[in-house]
Amino acid sequence: MDCTRISPECPIEETIYGYYPNLAANAAFAAFFGVFMIVNIFFGIRYRSWTFLIAMTFGCMGEMVGYIGRILLNDDPFGEGGFNMQIICLTLAPAFIAAGIYLTLKHVVICFGKEHSYLKPRYYTWLFITCDLVSLTLQGAGGGIAATTTNGSSEQAVGNDLMMAGICFQVVTLVAFAIMAGLYYFKLSRSGVPLSPSAQAVKNSTGFKLFLGGFLLAFFTMFIRCVYRIAEMAGGWGNSIMQNELDFIVLDSVMITVSVLAMTIFHPGYCFPQMVSQAKRSRLSDIEKKTSSETSVEETSQPAKQSRFGGWRS
Repeated sequence: MDCTRISPECPIEETIYGYYPNLAANAAFAAFFGVFMIVNIFFGIRYRSWTFLIAMTFGCMGEMVGYIGRILLNDDPFGEGGFNMQIICLTLAPAFIAAGIYLTLKHVVICFGKEHSYLKPRYYTWLFITCDLVSLTLQGAGGGIAATTTNGSSEQAVGNDLMMAGICFQVVTLVAFAIMAGLYYFKLSRSGVPLSPSAQAVKNSTGFKLFLGGFLLAFFTMFIRCVYRIAEMAGGWGNSIMQNELDFIVLDSVMITVSVLAMTIFHPGYCFPQMVSQAKRSRLSDIEKKTSSETSVEETSQPAKQSRFGGWRS
């Protein structure tokens, strides 16, 4: 039977989740992420942390829309609109928030010494953001296929596999990020080279300690959420883990809430302002290099002019 509404023939147990999503909890999460989206836009403009603003804004927006989808599922558990909204948005949004975490390592390395890093600082951003984009692509493609195909079909299984691959790749990326950060800390602490006065001042500052603690908390809660998602998707649609709302709230909703809360309360704009100033200097340096290159090209491409005595001058 093709169920479209709850009825004696189509009980709630026949839906993919097997329950009515809790209205109060999902409304609270939607409101939280909506408010923190606005807060991150304000902080991003205030401190000109544009890349971090983009990552956090899209992450919070996706979470908000996803929980609105779950609110719609409370009214109509068989509704495709609500299901599609929440499965796509709540799968993709954490990847944007993870990008906010990845952005920090480059600036920590620049602040405390590039010589202790196995990679050039800019490579950290390129490497981990590229991996994040791959994860987003796999999860987005899988979520789109799963949301638009018939429940139990082979096409939906393909979508599920792609989502699993994207989430697993996200976990691998998080582990790789932790290893690179750990290697940098280990090499820095064992070097015996004293920090520069400015780096020492940053290390001793309360703001940086709060920033570091907040982002470590955000990393671990993000990691827990991704591992949970792997377990949830591994059993296929409608499995016992997927049909346990309390597990979802504790291991997904609360984990991402804590991540966003930590990254916003200990925003780099005021806890680690060097991250913002370094990004600004990097942009100015790129502009100067581009301008210098264009000027050089113009000078070399100017045609030689004949002098009044028949010779040539450049």
